[in-house]
Amino acid sequence: MSFSSKAKNEICRLSDEKDCCKLAEISAIIKTSGTINIRPKQGLSFKISTENPAIARKVFTLLKDLFGIHTQILVKKNNSLKKNNIYLLLVKGDMGAKDILIKTGILRENPNKTLSIANKIPQEMIRKNCCKRAYIRGAFLGGGSVSNPEKTYHLEFVMSTFDFAEELMKLINSFNLNAKVIDRKNNFVVYIKEGEQIVDLLNIIGAHSALLDLENVMIYKEIRNNVNRLVNCETANLSKTVDAAVRQIESIKFIQKKIGLKKLPPNLKEIAEIRMKYPDLPLKELGEMMNPPIGKSGVNHRLRRIEKIAEELKDDGY
Repeated sequence: MSFSSKAKNEICRLSDEKDCCKLAEISAIIKTSGTINIRPKQGLSFKISTENPAIARKVFTLLKDLFGIHTQILVKKNNSLKKNNIYLLLVKGDMGAKDILIKTGILRENPNKTLSIANKIPQEMIRKNCCKRAYIRGAFLGGGSVSNPEKTYHLEFVMSTFDFAEELMKLINSFNLNAKVIDRKNNFVVYIKEGEQIVDLLNIIGAHSALLDLENVMIYKEIRNNVNRLVNCETANLSKTVDAAVRQIESIKFIQKKIGLKKLPPNLKEIAEIRMKYPDLPLKELGEMMNPPIGKSGVNHRLRRIEKIAEELKDDGY
């Protein structure tokens, strides 16, 4: 089961006690996954389709609690390879489809008694903070998805119109989030890509188990990245140390070959002989072997002077 399905199954188990929240949630579900049909004989009807059986049961329960109808759930076999079944809930005209669509704000009844589709979120449904959460939850059930956090951080809602996508973006951002809208293949996608903000949105819609799973993945990734940074840093430092030691020994050997180490000042001769004898030791330990001992910076200074002497000899034609 995908991470997205787990999150949806979790919030499908939530039960709102307030009818206002139930109405907001079913309104968003119909808006994001519903289809309206108008036929001469049957009149106006609508259907809701989903591949998730938990969402189908949730829709059935909401319609029963709010409007007292028992919608039949039809299962349509999907002929595509490895595709889930499609669950259809059909609400016909004689079941009150028109009134339900008006009460949920999907349709708007004009003064001349004609009907038109409302492209924006009905503001009367999201006056309360709890109803705002319920509406976002319904939009996620109907048209949302969240990627496996082990691969990438991405949560999105796919909408058919720009007006509704923009309204949903504003609603989400009213919770101090930073959702954005893009145009993708004739649809409009409201998306969030930051892990922390996805955690906040999952908290808003009540997917607390999914939230904890996401946070665990984020913590694991952060630890892994920190370890990788430390290893890379240590590797880089080790590489610099090795390169410096090789360069120092080459300079000492060059001086020894051309003029002999005896020509060096006593303090430089001493560190040159120790470096040749212990090519793998760090500067701090080399300094402790001096008589008297000197610090890391003192050793580094003397070795740099030796390298400079070697360069000067090369410049003089040795």
